[in-house]
Amino acid sequence: MSTENDDGMDDWAAAMAEQAESEGEDGGDEQSQDDVQVAELDELQEEEPADISQEEKKKLDTILDIPVTISMEVGRTSISIRNLLQLNQGSVVELDRVAGEPLDVLVNGTLIAHGEVVVVNDKFGIRLTDVISQIERIKKLK
Repeated sequence: MSTENDDGMDDWAAAMAEQAESEGEDGGDEQSQDDVQVAELDELQEEEPADISQEEKKKLDTILDIPVTISMEVGRTSISIRNLLQLNQGSVVELDRVAGEPLDVLVNGTLIAHGEVVVVNDKFGIRLTDVISQIERIKKLK
């Protein structure tokens, strides 16, 4: 599923190496491409509880196919309708976040994580920096 470039690194690893190199050029610690090490990670395996019945597994499989909406929130603000109607191209709307603050990752409107914006192959993505625990997410639903 991952594509390999000439050096044998996948696109994400190459993008991370490029980002580290560009950060070194921007006045940070000088890093060369040789200083970047690709971490070897184990493949994630789906672990099923030993005591799950076939009927419960079938129900779970049905739930796992339900589509959800995931969105990234940069920030929020409240403005009057008068100001909203005056917005045009080039207008700036001030948000409630400070530059560099993590984005909120929402699934069906429920906060599940925080992350930062990354660019890979001219497409935006998000690197999750903090994932809300399942217990905390369930508490928010009640």
